[in-house]
Amino acid sequence: MKDFIPPSVRARLRSLRLLSRRAVGTHGIGLHNSRSRGAGLEFAQYRAYEPGDELRQVDWKLYARSDRFFVREAERESPLAVWLLVDATASMNQCDAARPDWSRLDAAKALAACVAELALRQGDRFGLIALREDGVRLVAPATGARQRDRLWLELHALSAQGAWPAAQRLRPLWERIAAGDLVLMIGDGFDDGSDEGAVAIAERLASARREVLSIRILTAEERDFPFRGGYRFRDPETGEELLGDGAALRDEFLVRFAAARKALDARLDASGIRHTEYVLDEALDLPLRRLFGARDMAEQT
Repeated sequence: MKDFIPPSVRARLRSLRLLSRRAVGTHGIGLHNSRSRGAGLEFAQYRAYEPGDELRQVDWKLYARSDRFFVREAERESPLAVWLLVDATASMNQCDAARPDWSRLDAAKALAACVAELALRQGDRFGLIALREDGVRLVAPATGARQRDRLWLELHALSAQGAWPAAQRLRPLWERIAAGDLVLMIGDGFDDGSDEGAVAIAERLASARREVLSIRILTAEERDFPFRGGYRFRDPETGEELLGDGAALRDEFLVRFAAARKALDARLDASGIRHTEYVLDEALDLPLRRLFGARDMAEQT
């Protein structure tokens, strides 16, 4: 099975950690807020040895004094449930002429795989919800290598098609994503502006105490609008077309596109949603470092 994560990106992921501001729970080994007893780092208490305990947890100095086996327990952080919400509508098929084999959906799959790898390394649970017109495809959160393989198989099979799903098809979002879960939305960030569009969903989840993050995927052609001469611009979801001269349309497009992104960012900011953009000609891990890396980390391109 093809690896979604290039070796150079995988190496740089080692410096990143998934951190949640709202995580709650009672067990596990993730890097989050609530505490429980386990094989962590900060000493909490001793207890009697039980079959199945790891020998490295036995306090041998205490054994020498008491002739009894005791296990050191430590505070450990609770696991996080990470939901990867991937936009799989037709607009995610868009790519740049300079790299026609790297679409928005390809980038979204790779970013989802990277976050799953971070969650796996931390002992956190991770799951997938792919959104497209025919409904949602869901992989419930779990942890471990088998869960990673299950998620990768789903990502490999995922194709982009249709428009945004109707409201009734979005019920799994409200039924399965629990308070305190971390939700990473990956897509182009634009929709029809309805009450069940991508941004509205992010706002609703955030208002219900889910921690929401967003990565908006742009093509380099959207950023630069390098077109010259006559072009037929077509919306892949609605089929609407616009005929025009690329050079003549460039300035107006860039101004309007920047205004639209600024308006979306303002809505996300108002809901406390951390967000960033990823352009298809950038390093894959760049948006993850913006969200999860050290603030003073130099950006690599």
